[in-house]
Formats: sequence, structure tokens, C-alpha cells
Amino acid sequence: MTRDEILSKVTDAFVTVLEHTNFDLTDATTADDVDGWESITHMMIISEVEKTFSIKFKLMDLMNMSNVGDLLNTIELELQ
Repeated sequence: MTRDEILSKVTDAFVTVLEHTNFDLTDATTADDVDGWESITHMMIISEVEKTFSIKFKLMDLMNMSNVGDLLNTIELELQ
């Protein structure tokens, strides 16, 4: 799966949880850049991403994620 395909599925997960499309996800995107991406919705997004890719993030991976690029990198590693 390409990085663009992963980003597309991650974007779909964000739309599902946040119920809007008023954002453009890039590697540098953080919670401050997306309306509604708060602590509660963050966990819902992570859960939706895990379900979408049939993966389970490790706690340390979650703690080390600071932007969407980190999320994509972690997904890529989990899919290998």
C-alpha cells in the first residue's frame, strides 16, 4: 500500500469521526490544525484507524506521534 493510499484511508477515518471535511491532512498537520480534533476525538480517530488497517498501535508509538506524518510512518511500519 502506498503512502498516498494510507493517507486517503486515514483521511476517511478523520471524516468518519469528525463528521466534516474542513481540513487537509499533510505530514505536518497537528490537532491544532483541525477543528474538532481534541483528546476525546483523538482516541476515536486512533481506534478508527486501527480498525481500518486491522492493526493495533503500541502505547509508545502513540506517545511518540506528534503529527499526521508520524501516524503515517507508524502505520507503514505496522503494515510491513
